[in-house]
Amino acid sequence: MDFELTNRQKQIRLAAREFAEGEFPGVAREYDRKEEFPKDLWKKACELGFIGLFMKKEYGGLGLGFLEFAMVMEEFWRVDPGCGNILLTTFGSELIQLYGTEEQKKKYLPPLIQGKTIMGTAITEPDAGSDITGILTIARKVGNEYVINGSKQFITNGSIANYIVVFCLTAPEADSRLKRFGTIIVETDRPGFGALKITGKLGIRASDTAEIRLSDVRVPEENLIGVQEGQGFSQIMQLFNINRVVAASQGIGVAQGGLDKAIHYVKKRKQFGQPLAAFQATQFKIAEMATWVEAARTLTYQAGWMIDHGKVDPKLISIAKYLAGEVGVKVTNDALQLHGGYGYIADYDIERFYRDAKIVEIYEGSKEIEKNTIARELLGRM
Repeated sequence: MDFELTNRQKQIRLAAREFAEGEFPGVAREYDRKEEFPKDLWKKACELGFIGLFMKKEYGGLGLGFLEFAMVMEEFWRVDPGCGNILLTTFGSELIQLYGTEEQKKKYLPPLIQGKTIMGTAITEPDAGSDITGILTIARKVGNEYVINGSKQFITNGSIANYIVVFCLTAPEADSRLKRFGTIIVETDRPGFGALKITGKLGIRASDTAEIRLSDVRVPEENLIGVQEGQGFSQIMQLFNINRVVAASQGIGVAQGGLDKAIHYVKKRKQFGQPLAAFQATQFKIAEMATWVEAARTLTYQAGWMIDHGKVDPKLISIAKYLAGEVGVKVTNDALQLHGGYGYIADYDIERFYRDAKIVEIYEGSKEIEKNTIARELLGRM
């Protein structure tokens, strides 16, 4: 499918690049070292309209698409992946905008854009992993409330969020296992909600990650997303379709950032009396890296463009995410290799990028899950 970026899209991408390049470099290494969420950067990004830019204008957003969101994410990750994840402070708002009631949209969406609140989505569980149909967190209906019990693992924004969309069992006895689930908005100040920040991560340390426990957490029935129970699985699948494109853009961003750093280094670093860039082996490696980045970018942009035009293609989305994750790891590895021993120390940012890249192959569906999706779309269910 042929597509071309509009002038506005190009301007948005440039604005994102200028913001990241102007704000991230001076603080990124410190936020990584402290494993601290960059609140100041998040506030500035809110003021400039980068946060929640895909939300409709009536809720305070810019009314843009997920392609634009992915492009901004790419530019942020190009400069620093950890700080770049400030864009994920709206993670889960996609569900509210797509499936929520008007009351939910008016209540929960504008504060995210204004920098007053942060949210997340809790899907993964310690014993379920990628098998989301195997989750055990349960929401029992008691009168006009849900009482939720369970635990969630590896939740982005888990310890800093004001509210979290929790994927849970709402109808465990339903005939179809795909109709047993619901998504419920849970405010984190409710009794029984607890979050433990996870520290010591390999990468994206400035991005908050937590384990969540829910013990008899009571929420009103109007916090259920959707007009009835049993819609949670299909909602989460659509969220994955969107956020796998966003995750793919992260892989492209970290790869492009690694490539940028490699080019800068091989031009100035001299060996045997000439720059490393003068050697054909270096030139070939740079050419290979650039080719992989551009291939992943083209696939990801196409997948995002199709979502915005109502043509969701799980196969293409999974291909883009799978490739972009591998490209992120491969290109940052090659970039570090070109730096030699200097790339192995924290004085050079490629060390951090090398650590950050791996997560794209793991979250929002591991690369093995993406392969399953691609194969199933091609072969059918075997």
